[in-house]
Amino acid sequence: MMSNHHGREFLGFVATAPPIFLPESLWMYIASPKVEVDDEGKPREAPYGMRKIEAVLKEKGFKASIIDPDHLGKHLDSMKVLMLSHHDYFGYGPPTSEWWSLTGKEPLNRRSFIKLMSKPEVREAKKKGVRIIAGGPAAWQWLYEVRKFVEWGIDTVVDGEAEKIIVDLVEKALNNEPLPKYVYIGSGDVPSVDEIPIIKGGSVNGLVEIMRGCPRGCKFCSVTLRPLRFIPLDKIVKEVQVNLTAGVKGTILHSEDILLYHADGVKPRPEAIIKLHEEVLKLVGENGSFAWSHVSLSALKFAEENHGLISKLMHEYILTDSRRFIGVEVGIETGSPRLAQEIMRAKSLPYPIEDWPDVVEDAFKIMHENSIIPAATVILGFPGETGDDVVKTIELIERLKNYRSLIVPMFFVPMGSLKSGEWFIRDHLKREHVDALLKIYNHSIYWAEDIMNKYYLKSPANLPVRLLLKFFIRYARRQVNKYVAKIEEYIKQ
Repeated sequence: MMSNHHGREFLGFVATAPPIFLPESLWMYIASPKVEVDDEGKPREAPYGMRKIEAVLKEKGFKASIIDPDHLGKHLDSMKVLMLSHHDYFGYGPPTSEWWSLTGKEPLNRRSFIKLMSKPEVREAKKKGVRIIAGGPAAWQWLYEVRKFVEWGIDTVVDGEAEKIIVDLVEKALNNEPLPKYVYIGSGDVPSVDEIPIIKGGSVNGLVEIMRGCPRGCKFCSVTLRPLRFIPLDKIVKEVQVNLTAGVKGTILHSEDILLYHADGVKPRPEAIIKLHEEVLKLVGENGSFAWSHVSLSALKFAEENHGLISKLMHEYILTDSRRFIGVEVGIETGSPRLAQEIMRAKSLPYPIEDWPDVVEDAFKIMHENSIIPAATVILGFPGETGDDVVKTIELIERLKNYRSLIVPMFFVPMGSLKSGEWFIRDHLKREHVDALLKIYNHSIYWAEDIMNKYYLKSPANLPVRLLLKFFIRYARRQVNKYVAKIEEYIKQ
């Protein structure tokens, strides 16, 4: 996680996979290059969630710093509490669990984290009495790794937004008081907007949060369990300034749906969105990088069709001679209206869920015409999914073939209100799933070549990465059909 992925968030998807077709060192160079650090090992940019916890502790007078894992040894004599965060500690999250299931190879993020916790300096710190607190978006995975929990001497795991409780936990740790083994922060205990601090150092690729929570209530998502809160514009602007001062030359606006910032329910309000972009892009300038983390396809369609908002944002504010496109993550999840009705009935609002495939295609067309490149997720293996549901997804992917995009297949992971469901693994694959995977892979490989040729990593400094990526894409194109054939043979057996 301590990487900016060469300034390209899309490459973070590569970091979730095992090293295939290339040596691990080259894979890491492509997906997770080292970030710049100072003499103490403090990174110029670090994961945003860690920056928030660092800010809370600093504001309360603690000597707290984010340290690159390769430099922990420099702080062995002064360290009292070691705090960990990760988006996918053990590789159980999507899409990591899918790559692991399909290839049978341990993913990089799991392998790297185990290496970190096995380092002599981490083991020595524990012997010296350092307390270890783990948290972050993948905190839930420690419940599946109780043996590691005990083996590594983890004192506490914090699952959820920790701003309100972290000070108390750290004080207890410093005073050598007993700590709860697992803390789950429910919707009633999350911090208010006033309790969320402004970051004190640069975040990875300039990521800045504009809201928390999501009103759509998708059953497979844990974010929707949190209440909706809008971060005031002045706080957003201050965090952009923090990043620019740290030398991070750009901004990623982050929320589960950028277009719902100060929305009227699920209907975007143009005034709030335009003001947000005016203020942020005034600071970023014409040459700084800019992106959105996530948007919903229904909000994007509504914003353009009712207000012309997407074309206005792109052509009057975002696109410049040096910013020729922006990237964003979107969720397709399924092409089946029947299944969508069961697991994400509000995802299409304000349009009826029966029109979900049309909403998806209309939104992809709008993005294609306005130089927005989506990285879209599709989830296979939902509880109650039928073969016909998968066929509907295949049909939708076929409808999207003319729109520049990357589509990432994921196997269902029990999360959100579906956390009691069954994991979807390779053993559950059916013929329809194989067809869907093949359709998705071929779509993404085709458009990945187009994106590389037209937009990606054009500077001379990125030439080695660009060449390696082009090699990988071409090699993957040759290997996909062979690999799918192996999966089909596995299904027959």
